[in-house]
Amino acid sequence: MRIAISTDGGFVSPHFGRCPSFTIVDIKDNKLIKKEIISNPGHHPGFLPELLKEKGVNAIIAGGMGQKAAALFAEQGIEMVVGISGSIDETIEKILNGTLEGGESLCKPGSGKGYGLDKTQCDHPDKRLN
Repeated sequence: MRIAISTDGGFVSPHFGRCPSFTIVDIKDNKLIKKEIISNPGHHPGFLPELLKEKGVNAIIAGGMGQKAAALFAEQGIEMVVGISGSIDETIEKILNGTLEGGESLCKPGSGKGYGLDKTQCDHPDKRLN
């Protein structure tokens, strides 16, 4: 299985589309086979689900995403797990142990706008401290 994790500074980003990068992991038989980080090439409606599908991604993990993005991922057959916070390494460990549990999306409509290059403060709660 190939999984993309929205990434911001070693942590799961609260909003998948405007994260600075994605950590892509390949997992086989509950073992990490490969881990790579790719830059987010940009946020345009429909672009990231198609890009990640082309890269062979089966699932996306993020703090949150909007309903439109969720529908676009569903169209691509990519499973979504939202409501995730914490470090990338902790998240990968939970995937390997089978203990990763999604929850309610951390995104509220519009809260991800401008996140990344042109936004200095995020509207999401800071889950890194939890």
